[in-house]
Amino acid sequence: MEARIDKWLWSVRIFKTRTIAAEACKKGRITINGVNAKPSKMVHEGDTVQVRKAPVTYSFKVLQAIENRVGAKLVPEMMENITPKDQYDLLEMNRIGGFVKRAAGLGRPTKKDRRDMDDFLLDTNGPQDDIEEFDFDE
Repeated sequence: MEARIDKWLWSVRIFKTRTIAAEACKKGRITINGVNAKPSKMVHEGDTVQVRKAPVTYSFKVLQAIENRVGAKLVPEMMENITPKDQYDLLEMNRIGGFVKRAAGLGRPTKKDRRDMDDFLLDTNGPQDDIEEFDFDE
């Protein structure tokens, strides 16, 4: 039995909609047995599907190739999660790390960010207040 990869990803609830699954395939985030997959690529039983959802790459073994969405309780019969533990460790470290630096293009700084930057840049209690003024007339 075989099924389209975008339908399979949607039917086993890896993606919420088939459109999102197809878009992930087009962006090169889905591989079948190590080869990038287009949305129409057929997946067979026994194939290994890797899904890149930053920062983790999930790996699944196809147990049953289906194209119809199944209930959450039936998903373990359709696929086996073979994602290595180090990928989950990476996800945990990313979650613990929290917000460290704003990535370029993610929008304007918040009011708190602006105040923190102003305090840093316009620090009036810094070492510059201790410098004596130079007298040019001497």
